[in-house]
Amino acid sequence: MQIVISAGDARNAAGKALDCVAAFDFAGAKEHMEEANNHICAAHNAQTEMIQSEIAGTETIQPSLLFNHAQDTLMTIMSELNLAKELIAFFEIMNKKIEEK
Repeated sequence: MQIVISAGDARNAAGKALDCVAAFDFAGAKEHMEEANNHICAAHNAQTEMIQSEIAGTETIQPSLLFNHAQDTLMTIMSELNLAKELIAFFEIMNKKIEEK
């Protein structure tokens, strides 16, 4: 569950970052993306712990719909964060070019 919760928190922070971009608040967008990155790292760390436990033989992870959902959620939101990062950089560059004119 920690993977899903942390990844969801990352998605929410990225959404706030994009809202900041819409208001031309690029500093706020970067702050929210840092928060998103912290959340996605927590999700990834939770996933890594589970995988390492199974590899070490200390825990066996049974296939489940919840774990599949967690994996899918993590992967999808990681992609969303990468796209949001690129969008923020693009709009910041475009805003600077407009301000130069």
